[in-house]
Amino acid sequence: MAVSASASLSTFFSEHKPFEPNTEAIRQRLLRKGVFPTPKILHALRKKEAQKAFRRSKKRALQEQPPPLSEAQRRALEDDDLFRTVSAEYGAVREELRRRDERAVALSGRPWEGSKAVNLRGLASAMEDPGGGRLRTEHLEELRRMLAERNEERFRWLLVNDEVEDTGGFVDKQERKVPKSRLVVGAEEKIRLLVDRLSATDLSLHDWKFSRIMKQSGMFFTEMHLLKIVERLGVLGNWSQALSVVEWVYNEKQYKHRKSRFVYTKLLALLGKARRSTEALQIFNKMREDGQIYPDMAAYHSIAVTLGQAGLVNELVNIVECMKQKPSKTLKNMNRRNWDPCLEPDVIIYNAVLNACVPSRQWKGVFWVLEQMRHRGIKPIGATYGLAMEVMLKAGKYDLVHKFFEKMQRGGIVPKALTYKVLVRAFSEEGKVDEAVIAVREMERRGVVGAACVYYELACCLCNKGRWQDAIIEVEKLQTLHLTKPLEVTFTGMILSALDGGRIADCISIFKHMKDHCTPNIGTINAMLKVYCCGDMFAKAKELFEATKATYCRSKPHSANGSSLQLDAYSFKSMLEASASAQQWEYFEHVYKEMTLCGHQLDHRKHSWLLVESSRAGKWHLLEHAFDTVLEAGEIPHVSLFFAMIFQTIAQQNFARTASLLNCMAHASLKVSESQWASLLRRDMGRFSMERLEDLLNHLQSCNVVMEDPVPNFLKSLQYVCGTRLLKDASTSAESYVASMDDDTLDENDSDFESVGRIQDYQPGELSPEINGGCVETLDEGHYRDESLQHYDLEPSVTDKTLDLLTAHIGTPFSDLPPASEILEKWRQDRTKDDMLSTRH
Repeated sequence: MAVSASASLSTFFSEHKPFEPNTEAIRQRLLRKGVFPTPKILHALRKKEAQKAFRRSKKRALQEQPPPLSEAQRRALEDDDLFRTVSAEYGAVREELRRRDERAVALSGRPWEGSKAVNLRGLASAMEDPGGGRLRTEHLEELRRMLAERNEERFRWLLVNDEVEDTGGFVDKQERKVPKSRLVVGAEEKIRLLVDRLSATDLSLHDWKFSRIMKQSGMFFTEMHLLKIVERLGVLGNWSQALSVVEWVYNEKQYKHRKSRFVYTKLLALLGKARRSTEALQIFNKMREDGQIYPDMAAYHSIAVTLGQAGLVNELVNIVECMKQKPSKTLKNMNRRNWDPCLEPDVIIYNAVLNACVPSRQWKGVFWVLEQMRHRGIKPIGATYGLAMEVMLKAGKYDLVHKFFEKMQRGGIVPKALTYKVLVRAFSEEGKVDEAVIAVREMERRGVVGAACVYYELACCLCNKGRWQDAIIEVEKLQTLHLTKPLEVTFTGMILSALDGGRIADCISIFKHMKDHCTPNIGTINAMLKVYCCGDMFAKAKELFEATKATYCRSKPHSANGSSLQLDAYSFKSMLEASASAQQWEYFEHVYKEMTLCGHQLDHRKHSWLLVESSRAGKWHLLEHAFDTVLEAGEIPHVSLFFAMIFQTIAQQNFARTASLLNCMAHASLKVSESQWASLLRRDMGRFSMERLEDLLNHLQSCNVVMEDPVPNFLKSLQYVCGTRLLKDASTSAESYVASMDDDTLDENDSDFESVGRIQDYQPGELSPEINGGCVETLDEGHYRDESLQHYDLEPSVTDKTLDLLTAHIGTPFSDLPPASEILEKWRQDRTKDDMLSTRH
């Protein structure tokens, strides 16, 4: 025993090199302790280090040496080896006998009578044809059946419907019933499969397929399993599935008394990340009704942060009050005595309240929060002052922003980069550019690592005040930081900031400087189109628009540069505005056709004035196309489009279409006063003569029109403009017609004509800036602008009836133009021809 141990130690030390102490490290250690390292001292310390290393190595070698075996252990090992040898020999004999039996059965053509665990090598050798050496088809069929029967049941539980069967049809339904003991699937694998299955579907809690998937998973849903399922569904962004899983499990009878507070808290955090404040509040209220899952501080933190991000101040204040109150006596699962779950709000809760005050600009809530924190002895942190400054910035209380910043510094709290961002924005909105620069320089002097947002805010502030050259220096600093947005985003923000300051020349200079450092994206192109439009630079806007379109056409669709320069709806809208402002109506028509062919549509509720102005310039077919396009989309056109269409039909002497449009306005509950109709008629008197208006008046008196607003006001204004009076018999006939109409058409109490967004009486100037107190302005003094036109929201019933009336003229002689789909196809063919001609040249 001693000889073997000494031999192992000698072998160990022979394989390892002797330890060499580090003389320099010993010398430095002596100098730090104030001892001068003489050679004698160094030699002694080196010797001690070597002896220590030798003792440690010897001790390690002895520990690694396995302990000696006793006599009983040695005999047990020998018996085990003998048993394994005998078992192997016995198994080999049994295997040989089994192979012979299976080979005989297989050759007889009845493989199903043998053992199911057929050896593949023996079966393959048995199926060989002695004559040709090829496999027989019937044996392959039996092998396929055997493998299908063995493997299909393992994942059978993943199927949702009973009617989903194997397409082969060779396995009977009774043969699929395999005991669960044969399903060798671990818990982790089941969780993965369940999460994948739920993510691939859009099933709700009340869907029977959802319940089937949960039951067929074969899992016992423990707390740890539910936490993993909720977490993985949260990573995939399926918050609704996670909510359904938790509710389904705890609604089952076997899990009702196994509810976990940790699972519900995890679910609250998931809903908070998904910005689902309503669902999170419902889950929190459910937790407060059950003593088994009554919320703790972690749950209060999660719901507070979620409500704070959503800006729900009132709900968050109620949560703060609930923390201090004892649960109600009707609390379920209240089995504990003398249980007091009351908690005190901490700094995280109060910071969430401040965060909720930001979007609502409730600056008085800041002082309430600080008073509550002072009363409870909670010391504010840097985030508290930063949020307070942001609330004051949103509310426009710039003096309080600076006071809170000074208070933070007096309290010994080092401001962070986000705090300086709020401070710089406050100086920017106050117009104090020099103070903003000084604040950033102070941040750099204090060693605070500035975030990219700080330099971005400062650069925009400088551009707004005409100091774009100084802003370029800040952009260079921004490039050295990590986690920054692309450089083109920064330059686009600088261009828009300079445009807000009215500095068109600076916008152009920034754009030129940008092209030397990065490639503009479509956001930058849209910003520059807006700049050229505001600066009345139609030529430059057209040049940029065409160059961008040509660049995208030359580039490959899958390339990054090409996709980033694809014109969008905002690009076309900006170019249409520039063309309309410059009175370039031919190019306006070209851009409108390109926009339509690219699949974009002009928002008629915001930019209807563009179509109205183009119709006045002779491009009335664009107005007709836009009007029909809105109808085909199932919407009610904007009121300004109705005006333009009515006056266009009057100019074309298409009085039947005029009456149809007036009836549609009545059914859409669009109210226009008499003075507004008169102003509109006087403005467009140059487009039609007085005789034509008289013919229109006679036609409307003789046809069936709906005598509801705005039709009576239109008739009165038309009579006033023509200088005539309504005949008594015409009034009598109109009254008799109104009395004879069906209740479904004229009953004002009918629910089909009640509109939530019904427009009340217009005030002067409400429809367009051209109508101002009944006076008419010239065309140059006003336009149909999007901000001067109201937004109409009609009920679906009103929309359906109005659309039926509006589309009734299709296929009738009311309109001489084809529908919008045919016009679009003609434009597409014209563009194809133009492309072919340009290619030939």
